[in-house]
Formats: sequence, structure tokens, C-alpha cells
Amino acid sequence: GGLGDVLGGLPPAMAANGHRVMTVSPRHDQYKDAWDTGVLAEIEVGGRVETVRFFHCYKRGVDRVFVDHPLFLEKVWGKTGSKIYGPRTGVDYMDNQFRFSLLCQAALEAPRVLNLNSNKYFSGPYGDDVVFIANDWHTALLPCYLKTIYKPKGSYKNAKVVFCIHNMAYQGRFPSSDFALLDLPDNLKGSFDFIDGYNKPVKGRKINWMKAGILESDRVVTVSPYYAQELVSGEDKGVELDNIIRKTGITGIVNGMDVQEWNPATDKYLDVKYDNTTVLDAKPLLKEALQAEVGLPVDRNIPVFGFIGRLEE
Repeated sequence: GGLGDVLGGLPPAMAANGHRVMTVSPRHDQYKDAWDTGVLAEIEVGGRVETVRFFHCYKRGVDRVFVDHPLFLEKVWGKTGSKIYGPRTGVDYMDNQFRFSLLCQAALEAPRVLNLNSNKYFSGPYGDDVVFIANDWHTALLPCYLKTIYKPKGSYKNAKVVFCIHNMAYQGRFPSSDFALLDLPDNLKGSFDFIDGYNKPVKGRKINWMKAGILESDRVVTVSPYYAQELVSGEDKGVELDNIIRKTGITGIVNGMDVQEWNPATDKYLDVKYDNTTVLDAKPLLKEALQAEVGLPVDRNIPVFGFIGRLEE
């Protein structure tokens, strides 16, 4: 979806601006070009110690890091019909908090423990002076662990966290009692505390990961100036977190376009390639090909509208 697109396209653009850039995501599949680094990290989650292993590939100037753990692979790899969050829409796996807590802590370990020399300008571990960009509720615990586990030990003293909201509707709301599973001190409870009128997953008080991510990060951003306005416009569009966002402030930065991927002069999906000099000749041909493929009347004078958006319940 959109989040995958952003993680695909934004990091290479940042690398092109001279930054050293790493993405950290779950290893949901046996990605063919991501190799085992042999580096392990022990992470305490839900009162037990879990071992994760880091896989890595280097593409378009970006260190792509994948966190390997049986719970990430088994959700997708041939076992469940590729459902990441639940067996079907609206039903959550019981271990969602466990898995994303694991991801957040692994992402805090990766810059310190991985000795990556993919790029002639940068070598060795990334170290402590980093900016974390945490995307959506799944990574909202990262600023919380940073503040309570790492900074008190003198690690990541200057590190900052930007929290980026892609879709406000998914917030990571769980029963209040689950706070105990997150290995966080009680003084953070207020940042998670949330009441809504729904009976899912339980009635009454809940914890809300996204609320905590917004409050504990250094800056909050989102994917367009208009969406930023929308999120503070009221309870409906802000999905009950509008008051929290008004408190922290939010910056809307319009999603860019990956001009390497979306380039009609080299696009492998187009039968007729074109650039700005040949566009007027090529487009009618491509329109006719599309009309034929989807069973519409083939007529280059009929306009065709394309819509990219979100269809859900």
C-alpha cells in the first residue's frame, strides 16, 4: 500500500541528498537479495528475551534491513494466505503488539550493532547520532523505548524521532491491561491512555499506540499539507486524536514521486514508451491498448479517467 510506496521511494531520495539512510522492516518473506548479516540481538519483549537476526541488502543508496523472527515469517510465508495483521479483515492476531514491539526495539538496535560498509562515503555502524522516522502506529513504541531504555543509559543522547502519520484511522487500540506487556514504565501510561465509545477490542479504557507515538516524538509530520489540516479539523477526520495533534502540532509534507520508477521513457509495463517529445503520439495508442484490454469500446477520442485511492469498508 501507500506506506510501502513511501518506504520504497523516499529513502533513495534522501540518500541522493547526501544522507546515510537505513530502513528497518519485518522480514515477512525470504527476500531473495537480502542476505543474513549473522548479527543477532537479544530483545526483552513481554517479560521474555527474544533473539532477532538482521538481514540486509543495499539498493539505490539505501541500507535495507529486515528483522528476522519466526513470528514475522510464519504470519505470511505460506501459512496464512499473506495476512499480516489478522486472519481476516477486522480480526487481529493476538501477537500484534508483541511483534511490533519487537520491531521497534530491533530498529533501535540496528544502527548501533550493524557494521555496514555498503557505501564508499560511509562505513561502520551508524552510531548514536541519528534521526528515526517512525511510520504509523506499528512503530509508535520506538520513541517510548528510546526515552526510557536508551537515553537513561547515555545512548542516543542527541537522537530525535519524527513520527509520520500515513493513515490516522489505524491507531493500535488495545485493552488497558495490555500496557503491562510493553515493558514501559508507569509514568508513560498517560501517553497511552484512551477512551472511546467502541466495544472493540474491549469496552471502556484502552491504550492507544498512535497517541503515545504522537506525544513522545520530537516532531509529527504527515503525507500532505491538506491531510495535516484535515487531521486537526475535528474529531471525525482526526479520528478522536485531533485534540492531541492540536497540542503537538503537525507538518504536512506532500508525498513526492519516484521519478525512476514512474518514468514512461523506461517503464516496462508500457507497450509504447514515451517522453515529453513523443507523449502526444504515444498516449492515444496506449489508451486504445488499455480500452481493448479491459473490454471497453476502442476509441481514442473517448476520455479515460484514472483514479488512485483507498477502497475499504
